[in-house]
Amino acid sequence: MTTMTNSGILADGRRLLRLALRLDAVVTGANGLAYLALAKPLEDLLGLDAGYGVAVGVFLLVYAAAVWAISGRMNRWAVTAVIEANVVWAVLSVVAVVTGWLSLNTVGNVWAIMQAVVVAGFAGVQYAALRRSR
Repeated sequence: MTTMTNSGILADGRRLLRLALRLDAVVTGANGLAYLALAKPLEDLLGLDAGYGVAVGVFLLVYAAAVWAISGRMNRWAVTAVIEANVVWAVLSVVAVVTGWLSLNTVGNVWAIMQAVVVAGFAGVQYAALRRSR
């Protein structure tokens, strides 16, 4: 008979939270770099205006740096702000698709929904880990 133990990264809320925040920062930073470096090709691929893509890229790089910094200090208020910002991003991504706010093409709409799912996933894991770390 196999028994489940409460050990490892999933049992340690602080370790899981730090990992989730850092993974969020890395993925967000890579995404930001892509928006900056590939603004024109992404305009053609996604239907996202290149100027808006550059602005999103800059925002994502700043946000990624902030999330990485927060992962080191693990301030409960700051972590909660990251979780809430992730939820807002996910919701606004869906709103942008439903309303046609950004005039994305089909590929862009799929990309926006996929991003919303990933960002909501980060928020969910971060929230669970924050609760576990109390």
